[in-house]
Amino acid sequence: MDSNIEAKEPFDWKRFCFLMLGVALFVIVYYCPPLPDAVDPNGVHFPLSKEAKGALAVFLLAGTWWVFEVVPIGVTSLTIGALQALFLIRPAKVAFKDFMDPSVLFIFGSIVIGMVFTKTGLTKRLAYKMLIVVGEKTSMIYLGCFIVTAALAHIMAHTAVAATIYPLLLTIYALYGEGDKQTKFGKGLFMGMAYVAGAGSIVTLLGAARGAVAIGFYNDVVGKTVGFFELTKFMFPIGWLMVFLLWGFFMVFLKPEKTTIPGLRQKAKDLDANNGPITKNEILAAVIVGSVILIMSLGSLIDGFPKLHKTAVILCSTILFFVLNILDIDDLEEIPWNIILLFAGAMSIGFCLWDTGAAEWLAVNWLVMFEKASPFVFIMSIAFFVMIMTNFIMNVAAIAISLPVALVIAPYLGAAPEGILFASLVTAGMPFLLLVGAAPNAIAYDSKQFTTGEFFMYGIPASAMLMVVVAIAVGVIWPLMGMPIYVTPAG
Repeated sequence: MDSNIEAKEPFDWKRFCFLMLGVALFVIVYYCPPLPDAVDPNGVHFPLSKEAKGALAVFLLAGTWWVFEVVPIGVTSLTIGALQALFLIRPAKVAFKDFMDPSVLFIFGSIVIGMVFTKTGLTKRLAYKMLIVVGEKTSMIYLGCFIVTAALAHIMAHTAVAATIYPLLLTIYALYGEGDKQTKFGKGLFMGMAYVAGAGSIVTLLGAARGAVAIGFYNDVVGKTVGFFELTKFMFPIGWLMVFLLWGFFMVFLKPEKTTIPGLRQKAKDLDANNGPITKNEILAAVIVGSVILIMSLGSLIDGFPKLHKTAVILCSTILFFVLNILDIDDLEEIPWNIILLFAGAMSIGFCLWDTGAAEWLAVNWLVMFEKASPFVFIMSIAFFVMIMTNFIMNVAAIAISLPVALVIAPYLGAAPEGILFASLVTAGMPFLLLVGAAPNAIAYDSKQFTTGEFFMYGIPASAMLMVVVAIAVGVIWPLMGMPIYVTPAG
């Protein structure tokens, strides 16, 4: 027998089993008999239509395939659109239209900013200067990266923050001396960036759209509003507590193999010196990105300032990068389309669950389980539901389906609406289980330092830690700060 004949690769039974598990879940749910209506405390019925049942079936298949990565994550997203059209869950025009939702294009624009920072050299310049400050201890490198990421998420969308910080982390990791090899340090560095981007984003209304949407629902149901600085007052201690706890978390679960990187500070100084003076393209890139951040921030901070759509603003930066020849066609072809498709599919399944009524059915069924619980347990149940749902669908949608129902039930249990609002916003900002939960998760995944399964497994204890922090906030921190948590139950 010819010795040059390659050995036949063994059949991947694990992949096959999880592939078929997703298919089996789809078939079981889609073809099962009609399920009972969800009924809210006011007696309103929420039926689960055939289309809604189909949405749940697609949701389960996609979740299984995403977690176990049986096919590329972008291909799972394409499956989401195809199944909706093939099984008449939603019209094809609607299902695939979501793939170009403004939120997807915002992620595209954010990734382009990261590419520009890399191409112009701004990333290396920033990375070397940060390493000069934090030094050679890997624990301090973790902490420095996490603090910078969280702080930036106070003033710009956490998606844009992750896209900007990501190439900086690639530069730092290159100096670790392990090449492209997966390491604990690499896993902790990139997963940590994704986690703390969420923690930082809850502190202000600038970090993500979820805050403004939640406050809108809160105003509609309760008749009150929450100001920019009031939100920051209550969220600041929680967000930063999570940042430092996550640092400790990664130092325990993904402690770097090397305590120090000898000579790193001097090497960073030498590399920084070799960078030379700042270039014209670096200045142009910095000015464009700074202008984008400023315009988006002013719309939230100043009444009367035109509230331009954030996607349109960030895409203007993309256009300018090409107009000014900072980027070219080759750069466009380097876009990580697997990540873009991931979020396109996430938007499609999120809207599918919403449009068909499946999400509302889930929310009502969950919340009525706690309609006789204590106020504390009820608030925690809402926070938990939002945390789980925001890992699968847009955090805005997770809030939209749960908050209105929760705010209606709350007065009868003696739970103040403020506690429900803020607890929901905390967990909505930190989806630690699935890549589709937040753009920073997927951006970090592009480093190839971890698998979707690893992300999920580390996300379980991280999510448990988050729920403990929410419990402490609801039970201790926020009451001490003057937030009402309990009220006299309504008659």
